Amino acid sequence: MTAENSTVLGIDPGLDRTGWAVVRRGQSGALSLVACGLIHTAAGQDLPKRLDYIYQQMHKILAEYRPAQVAMEQNFFLKRAITMANTVMTRGVIILACEQAGKTIFFYPPKRVKMILCGTGAADKKQVQRMVQLTLNLDKKPEPDDVADAVAIAICHQKTAPLNQKLSIQAAFLEKIKAAQAAQLKKFGK
Repeated sequence: MTAENSTVLGIDPGLDRTGWAVVRRGQSGALSLVACGLIHTAAGQDLPKRLDYIYQQMHKILAEYRPAQVAMEQNFFLKRAITMANTVMTRGVIILACEQAGKTIFFYPPKRVKMILCGTGAADKKQVQRMVQLTLNLDKKPEPDDVADAVAIAICHQKTAPLNQKLSIQAAFLEKIKAAQAAQLKKFGK
């Protein structure tokens, strides 16, 4: 990511509560929290209405903040099947909104986010919140947990994206060299 496209939307998806956060890297390299919030749907509402509301809210966030990239938690389900199905559907409408906005989505497992922010994949919620607070120089820890997680996901992407981009460029370059070598060998009949 370059200075011009250094804004990341972090998302912690959930049907009841979807946390979101926009984190920007300034020209000095410092990260700052632009905005964050929670998309909350009522448990008594019909599922299609809840999903539509999440989609509409995500669409508004993408239009207002115009992030260069989107980072979302990659869920691992150890909960009930209904919770898993609802989260999968929620992720689907979020992915659709991002695709329609032309945004690439990067997925991060919770343990990787914790490792990048706290130095251990076993960090608890309070440790993650504290590291978010320290990293962004915030007066208080972001709350609730869903919002703090979204901020952490955006920070994780901000910290890892430049290296990942360089590795992708290097891999593409190596593939071109390999193809050129193969073409040379074929040309000379070897």
